[in-house]
Parts: sequence; structure tokens; C-alpha cells
Amino acid sequence: MSTNEQKYQSGFGNEFATEAIAGVLPAGQNSPQRVAHGLYAEQLSGSAFTAPRHTNRRSWLYRIRPAAMHQPFKPLAHATFHNRFHEAPATPNQLRWDPWPMPAQPTDFVDGLVTLAGNGSAAEQAGCGIHIYAANRSMQGRFFYDADGELLIVPQQGRLRLATELGVLDIKPLEVAVVPRGVRFRVELLDAEARGYVAENFGSLLRLPDLGPIGANSMALPRDFLTPHAAYEDVEGDFELINKFQGALWSARIDHSPLNVVAWHGNYAPYKYDLTRFNTVGSISVDHPDPSIFTVLTSPSDTPGTANVDFVIFPPRWLVAEHTFRPPYFHRNVASEFMGLIEGAYDAKAGGFVPGGSSLHNCMSGHGPDESSFEKASAADVSKPDHITGTMAFMFETRKVIHPTQQALDAPQLQHDYYQCWQSIKKRFNPERA
Repeated sequence: MSTNEQKYQSGFGNEFATEAIAGVLPAGQNSPQRVAHGLYAEQLSGSAFTAPRHTNRRSWLYRIRPAAMHQPFKPLAHATFHNRFHEAPATPNQLRWDPWPMPAQPTDFVDGLVTLAGNGSAAEQAGCGIHIYAANRSMQGRFFYDADGELLIVPQQGRLRLATELGVLDIKPLEVAVVPRGVRFRVELLDAEARGYVAENFGSLLRLPDLGPIGANSMALPRDFLTPHAAYEDVEGDFELINKFQGALWSARIDHSPLNVVAWHGNYAPYKYDLTRFNTVGSISVDHPDPSIFTVLTSPSDTPGTANVDFVIFPPRWLVAEHTFRPPYFHRNVASEFMGLIEGAYDAKAGGFVPGGSSLHNCMSGHGPDESSFEKASAADVSKPDHITGTMAFMFETRKVIHPTQQALDAPQLQHDYYQCWQSIKKRFNPERA
């Protein structure tokens, strides 16, 4: 890559202009008759041409070779990465998995993807896929892009370098990155092993949620989202280009690196975000605000106020509400929730939910604190504040029921006794006691 790869520009959804060689970006028009240095102009569109201005996403790329230059695609089998969400009936049972193990054989990011659950499809342009990855080597001589949706990558262990067409993003646990639909990239491991979670969004593009009465200065702030500067590879050889299209993988030979964009401008680009910068809000009197106050990014659906998928975090924070059961309460939701844990412990579970693990609670399935967490919180001195530290959990929440895949239901990581964490909750009812 060119020497600019580790520089970032800040802002979410803004119009950017960046060049790895000065003078490449044309002045006054996007596709001049001749681009500087013999480059080719190419537009990458992430929305309909006629989408409203505030939702229109596109970037102009000035590249060494056009993206059309590769051999025909052929089907590529993948044992564990797919969108077959209806292999097994959706279940109302609460599900929880232990962390996926690191691979024993050399495995890169693409080969290490395992689909746990999902809903909708790329064909209907709605829903999401939920995957985990476990890898122990960098992608070598191969590149990947997802034509079905944008990818939200959530590292849990190990640092990643995302070398993309539009530049390079380095991410580590407690950071996330979004690779837009159609953007080609390579994943390099900066540590010996890496594991994490991936949400594949088939619906409207992820964006910051509206804040309403909360105001302008809370939750995730636009300035903290970082986009790469232009960086390019001018490399020839025998490479593989992998494309995910309509739920299946395809492979084509390509005789050059597709990461050959020397300059670009627009608002459709990869970006990263440091979760520790999230400005958490909460009650300073009594009771709970809704967990929507923890939303980092949202993909809105066609129903106002209802998400195709939300990305929600539960970060370190102060709990100060008096006369209040402070951890997440018992609840049932019209939405379906997939949770993961990046580090530490989750304040509604005393055990069983560990970093790298995950859980699934579908629409209207009851869930909440286990017995130990309930007893502890019920007896806590709520005249004193509680500082929750050293933790980061997250949730992919969606309006559609989440279907676990057959491989997730058959996996040895599935905790068949998860339901037991609620079975010993005591009957406390006494009509004679206030």
C-alpha cells in the first residue's frame, strides 16, 4: 500500500476527498476525458441514483484498472458461511453458546467465517446475517467483497488490518469497522490469532440514530468515526477475487490487486469507530431509560421507529438510580436480540456468558438476570453509585425473528442447560407482607 494508509479522516456520512498522489482528483467534474496518470474513473454507488440527498451514498474512484477486469466467477463452496436461515425452525427457546475455538489448521478470515443465525435475505433487501470468525493467518493472494450487504466487524480477540480499495483501517477489540456493500478488501492479522463477530446488513445502510430530546451531544458522535485516506497497490500476479452474491460465494481469477484506487471522493467508504468513545446516558434519579439509549448504529426499516437491525453496546458506566433494580430487568421484546461479549462480565449474568460467547433471545421469549444477579442487585445499597468497569457487551437487535442455523444448533458450543439459570428463582409472593 502507499505510505498514506494509516492516516484517517474524521466524520460520519460526510463528503470526503483524498488522494495518495497529489493532483489526481479532477477539478470541476467527476469523469473527465482523461484522468491524471492514466487512471480510470469509476463510480461506486451504495444507494439508488435518485435516493434523497441526505441518504444518497456514492464515491468516485480513480484507479489503475477498472473493477470489471477479472475472469468469470464460478461457484465456490464454503462449509460454514452462508445465508441458509431456514434449515431449522426458528425457536422460542433461549439459546447461548460458548466461544468458538480457534482453528487448528491455517485459516484466514473468509475461511474462518461461521454463520450462527439470521433473517430476511439479500434478495428481499431486508434482514441480516450473524456470523463469527476465527482465524490464525492473513488472507494471502485473495480478496473478498460482499454484494449482499454491508459488514459490521466486531473484534473480540486479536487486531485486524482491513486493506480496502479506499484505504486501510486497523481495528482491535473495543473498536468496530463497517465495510460497505461491494467494497473489495483483504484481512490481515496483526496478532497470531483473531476472533470476533460479524453482522451482515441486507437492509438500509447503517447510520447514526436520531437523538430527539437527548440532544446533539450524546451517544456516538460523528467526529469519532474515522475513514481512511487513499492508499493503493500496484501489484500484478495470480490472485483470487471472492464475491458473496445472493447468499452464496463465487470465485474469479484476477491478474492484479483490486486495491488499486489512487484517489477517491464521496461519502460511501469504509469506516471505524472506537466503542470507548461512546457517550453513555442514563437515569440520574430512578428507574431505567429504554436500552435504545445504547444504540451506536441503526439500519432503519420501512416502518418508522423500527429497525431492520440495530447495533447496541453495554459499555462501562455509572449506575446511580435510587430505589431501582439497576441491572437489565426481566423482559420480553417484540424485537429479537443476539448478544455477544467482547470483554469482562455482563451485569445481568453471574456466569456462563463469557468473552467470545453469544446468546439469542427471540421475539417475546422471556429473559433477564439469572438468580445470582437478581439476588445481588435486590440487596444492593442503592444509596451509593455503582461503577461498572472492565466490560463491553453488545447486541444485534432486529425486527425480524432470528433463525439459528442448523450448524449453530448442532455445535458443541451450544449450552443445552442455559435455561437452568432461571429455574432456581424463588417464589417471593406473600400477600401478608408489604
